[in-house]
Amino acid sequence: YIFLIIFLLLCCTIPPTQVPNCHEANYIVGCFFNGTTQISLDLDGDLCLYADFENDDVALTLPPFFYVNTKKLHSAPSIYIYELPNLTSSDPPESILYPAEEVLLEVENSLVCFVNHFYPPVITVTWTKNNRLVSEGVSTSTYISNDDQTFHCFSTLTFTPEDGDVYSCTVEHPALEEPKTHGDEMPELSHQDLALDLYCGVGLTVALLGVAIGTFLIIKGRYGH
Repeated sequence: YIFLIIFLLLCCTIPPTQVPNCHEANYIVGCFFNGTTQISLDLDGDLCLYADFENDDVALTLPPFFYVNTKKLHSAPSIYIYELPNLTSSDPPESILYPAEEVLLEVENSLVCFVNHFYPPVITVTWTKNNRLVSEGVSTSTYISNDDQTFHCFSTLTFTPEDGDVYSCTVEHPALEEPKTHGDEMPELSHQDLALDLYCGVGLTVALLGVAIGTFLIIKGRYGH
């Protein structure tokens, strides 16, 4: 817990509008009505660590070398404390659904549901395949804070698309009047073009054959007499 204590004792945010060429550190401490607590810290928008109370641990999300000189933060110059008031209203989330890679039939891929700018940090994302709920292959990130005290998170679904399959994600949040479902914006499935593959293969074979014949004729012309 030493890293968490050091960061929380630092308790600072460096406003980029006040100091040129500075960095911004944000820490979030959230206590919720269901009795859970969330503590996280990010630097320049990248999540550094968060408290994992279920496993009684602090999850470090940056490479180990980042934490070597954390004690030097206490003596760092030009550190300004800037405290924002707690939000008092709910902000509905913005969300988008997109594939991690080009969607090809029978090629494993991932669908990403990105949910942003919501408060309070309570989000439910559900996935469906052909209008049936799915849970296998689903993973959801922790809540990550934004500069305006709202949050964002990712929910991903690992899947292998087949012809006729329809996938969608539904986002639920207290500030939404009704759940928001995405799926219509998914791109059409792409079929791997066998004819194009054959054409390229034949072309490459002919090219290599031409190089071999040309090399043979050159050698024969020089040393054949």
